[in-house]
Amino acid sequence: MKKYFICLSLLALLAGCQPTEKPKIKEKTNTSEVSVSQEATASYISPLTGVEVDQELMNRPVAVMINNHPKARPQAGLPQADIVYEALAEGDITRFLAIFHSEKPAFIGPVRSARDYYIDLSNGYHALYICHGWSPEAKQMLESGDVDHLNGLFFDGILFERVSFRKAPHDSYISYDNILKGAGLKGYEMEEEVEPLLFQEKPFESEGKKAQKITISYSRGSMSEVEYVYNKKDGRYDRFTSNEKLIDYNTKQPVQMDNILIVEMDHEIVDQQGRRDIDLTSGGKGYLIQKGKALPVQWKNENGRIVPYREGNPIHFIKGKTWINIVPLSPGLEHIVSIQSNEKGV
Repeated sequence: MKKYFICLSLLALLAGCQPTEKPKIKEKTNTSEVSVSQEATASYISPLTGVEVDQELMNRPVAVMINNHPKARPQAGLPQADIVYEALAEGDITRFLAIFHSEKPAFIGPVRSARDYYIDLSNGYHALYICHGWSPEAKQMLESGDVDHLNGLFFDGILFERVSFRKAPHDSYISYDNILKGAGLKGYEMEEEVEPLLFQEKPFESEGKKAQKITISYSRGSMSEVEYVYNKKDGRYDRFTSNEKLIDYNTKQPVQMDNILIVEMDHEIVDQQGRRDIDLTSGGKGYLIQKGKALPVQWKNENGRIVPYREGNPIHFIKGKTWINIVPLSPGLEHIVSIQSNEKGV
């Protein structure tokens, strides 16, 4: 019995000395859980809006020429554009260059023909350029092979769709899926890291004058008269064209923006059709409008991008969507742009 008791005691002692793996397993599980949690809460910044997004944006921007003729309104896709440039084409009608990056609308248009200065603006973001038709100068630029593009002249009915509710030349539309499909057919690279714009949380506060309503008169009539009205509830500007609130054709969502940059540039008529050449490089005067205030600024062209400066220093955009209106140097901002402190004017 004594020997038996001693053996049992030794076995118990040895069992107590055996290492256990349970703490190690628990430790590994906890580390894994922390890692998963960190990934789930990770956030990224959209480089062209400054807004937080839930995944890193490594897609190449897409720049689409969008028609602004009265018969083309309301357009599709504009609320989803990160940046929109607006400038005169022929006559007194403006045209939009909508740059899409953080959002990918299913239906975009009507798509219109290319002009050389819109291509230059698109190149500032190394965007895939989308058009339907071209001017002689734009044709030369696009056929040089230096600009990745998709042209409805060659993909009509394949990538570009003619809709029944509009008449040509206001009836050409394209989907984002077809843009990617076309990029694949042409062998264009659509993954890249985009250089961010400068953003800040708050707008300028101490400077600038109240800007409840901004009117841009591109022509003597109302065909291309633009109005931005500050929506205090949303903290953004609503867009009106020819006295009609601009909405998206598909969603009926209003077109709103957080930054409005209005810049004057030298325009020159270059042919009998009234096509223009616009000086995008020389710099000049402008207004930056945010959160109900307008600030006089200078604009510069930095690597193809039109950005605001003041007293030699860059001015940051606030987070959100940006519209850039280009107006002729003659007659200039003072005659084309009206800024009112309230809806009834000052």
